[in-house]
Amino acid sequence: MDRTTTEWKLSLNVRATILAVMLLVVGLGVWEGLNQSPLMGGGAELSEYEQLLAGADESAKVPPPSEIAVKAWQELSNPFYDAGPNDKGIGIQLGYSLYRVLSGYLLAALVAIPIGFLIGMSPLAYRALNPFIQVLRPISPLAWMPLALFIIRDSEASAIFVIFICSIWPMLLNTAFGVAGVRNDWVNVARTHELSSLQTAFKVILPAAAPTILTGMRISIGIAWLVIVAAEMLVGGTGIGYYVWNEWNNLDLTSVIFSILMIGVVGMLLDMSLAYIARFVTYAE
Repeated sequence: MDRTTTEWKLSLNVRATILAVMLLVVGLGVWEGLNQSPLMGGGAELSEYEQLLAGADESAKVPPPSEIAVKAWQELSNPFYDAGPNDKGIGIQLGYSLYRVLSGYLLAALVAIPIGFLIGMSPLAYRALNPFIQVLRPISPLAWMPLALFIIRDSEASAIFVIFICSIWPMLLNTAFGVAGVRNDWVNVARTHELSSLQTAFKVILPAAAPTILTGMRISIGIAWLVIVAAEMLVGGTGIGYYVWNEWNNLDLTSVIFSILMIGVVGMLLDMSLAYIARFVTYAE
């Protein structure tokens, strides 16, 4: 029975992979074909109004996948070059963004997880802190950027602060939910063994709440990666968000689309990393 189930899962995974590859090939083929079609401006006469909109420039068209693949090869073959403030490789830009994201994210974890434990274990703390959480949580992280720039007076530190703000809430709420959901039987067993509150927290509550905490951390890293792109567009300087905005100002749509794909790939890798870690703390009751 187990062997049949394993074979079925393997077959399902293989079929899903084949279907995904087919959809990708078809999508890219349609995109490439439409780009070459006269209906999309490939060789067709443009009206005066359309020429004004497009700047009478062939590069105003959305570039086909073939051009993006060439651009990707050029960028990824030398991702860490540095030719000046406005001309850095994609690897350097992603490195700056990852540094800001991980800095704000880890600071948020240091604050959110202990406070989440306190809220989950103490009804008094929950009632006292919940109004503040409900007021601050819906505020857009980017709304904090002007205030952060005014107080901190440093664009990079302000970006890290914004990541801190957007990362803290999913981790805090999931930690509180996971801690509050720990079965009372397990806590009572710890008491019968005369474990201290600190020992109970680390030996009983933390392992039981770990899957929920990791879920909150996984949500937070996705939100942080979304926010850093927008934050870097505002503050400029370095980072993948600035790279996207700078290439748009240069009207280089090929680089813009390539950078969007890189944002998606890095975001997927961050999510997969936390999903992999979560497998080590997931258990069957």
